Amino acid sequence: MQTKLISLLAALMLGIAGCGGGSGGGGGGEPPPPPPPITTAEAFQFLNQATFGATEAEAQRVIGMRYEAWIDEQLAQPASLQLPHVQSLPLPQFIGELQNDRVDIWFRNALHGNDQLRQRVAFALSEIMVVSQLGVLNNYPYGLSSYYDTLAVNAFGNYRDLIEEITLHPAMGIYLSMLGNEKPDPVNNIRPDENYARELMQLFSIGLVELNIDGTVVTDGQGQPIPTYDQAVIEGFAHVYTGWHFAGFADFQQAFPTLLNQVVPMQLYQPYHDTGAKTLLNGFTVPAGQNGNQDLAMALDNVFNHPNVGPFMAKRLIERLTTSNPSPAYVERVARVFNNNGFGERGDLGAVVKAILLDPEARATGAETSGKIKEPLLRLTQLFKAYDATSQSGGYPLGFIYIVFGQGPLQSPSVFNFFSPSYAPPGEIRDNGYVAPELEIATEYLNTYVTNYMFFQAFGLNQTNTELDPDDVYIDFSEEMAIAGDVDALIDMVADKLLGGQISTTLRNETAGMLALIPDTDPALRAAETIYLITTSPEYAYQR
Repeated sequence: MQTKLISLLAALMLGIAGCGGGSGGGGGGEPPPPPPPITTAEAFQFLNQATFGATEAEAQRVIGMRYEAWIDEQLAQPASLQLPHVQSLPLPQFIGELQNDRVDIWFRNALHGNDQLRQRVAFALSEIMVVSQLGVLNNYPYGLSSYYDTLAVNAFGNYRDLIEEITLHPAMGIYLSMLGNEKPDPVNNIRPDENYARELMQLFSIGLVELNIDGTVVTDGQGQPIPTYDQAVIEGFAHVYTGWHFAGFADFQQAFPTLLNQVVPMQLYQPYHDTGAKTLLNGFTVPAGQNGNQDLAMALDNVFNHPNVGPFMAKRLIERLTTSNPSPAYVERVARVFNNNGFGERGDLGAVVKAILLDPEARATGAETSGKIKEPLLRLTQLFKAYDATSQSGGYPLGFIYIVFGQGPLQSPSVFNFFSPSYAPPGEIRDNGYVAPELEIATEYLNTYVTNYMFFQAFGLNQTNTELDPDDVYIDFSEEMAIAGDVDALIDMVADKLLGGQISTTLRNETAGMLALIPDTDPALRAAETIYLITTSPEYAYQR
């Protein structure tokens, strides 16, 4: 790694020297040398950050196009949507059964959508601005599909637009109880619900304490963190978020969910909105006498313009895409892009994502804090992409996947996501002040489930199985079987597909030892064993 860094620095210095005036007058020296070629391992690293799993074919495209051109191409791709597919299906007796179809179309888009980066960022956003099927939204498959589409459509848009759309989305309204929130009525003991008011600030935008531009905590004279808000501010926002309910009715009290109004923004019922003055962040006051739309616009502007939003969102998205332990300098570089995309626009998420992926720290591999633990679901999608996973029916009916992997699309156990961004397992990671959020769900039983699922996938759910059900999702390792007689070539092929060719001597030797026990007359077993050992290895679980 050091040799590689030295080479890159040398190339950079040569480029700087080439831009000088040169000797003897006349203007202009030698042009800077071209950037070093992207290796397959580097392309895999980039694609595992920017998609649901690197493939050899896409790695070659990245190598040919280079990173920035690939990102620009992806930024221009329209969103692959879920709702049209789910709405096209016949209504079952119990509408909650469509949740399985919602997960199916999520996998189809994640594995085959042209908008790979958009889908990957939408998934990251879904782990920040959480709603979940598990609980009150189990019977709202349309609403959840629409919510995810909202994240996908706005993944490269402006953050201010995004928070308004999620604030008014019925799925969020139901999940965090803003929908049906009424103005105060002391006689009937009605007080505005504070749930969404609190979580929009704590989890979706600014966090609990004041931050510097680099994401470090601002402290007072006694060295204590300075809170971003207090109970009075929560109450102020809670009063803003009153009077909103399902759309399409003459009166607030008559509103109820339908298949149509769970996918359109909530409607303001002005008589149920609190028109009093409201104190928000940094002492800003919403004046009395406004309607609910005016109050909402001021409130969301107040959140959007808080100085914490840039570093907060920068760090959250970095953690989900590239590294769990970004340096303050990395956070600051991205936060400054959030604050100004170079054209005077604040909140440009497309520019933020591009800055995250192109940052030198995203490309680092040798530093102690580089990379992150791969989310369990992303370990599965990478395997599926590498081995053309499909089913006879063409679908991916894996609605149960959160039970096995500890996570699934919009299947978080709570608004706090599958794991906390501050989680640090005891031992070396915590002792060194680092975090590893994904390890919070690496429990004994979930690790066992994941390992067993990978075993079942490799040895049972593959193209050699003649007894597959139409909906069984299987992988195809025909290429591996064709060369299974050559142990080294077989290991190389699987390592190329799953590790970008980077396999340790230890993993190679352990795999070769196991393959030596399998006769070369059983190529399917050799191929399955190799895939199983690599997909359950620490090297595969680590996202460089």
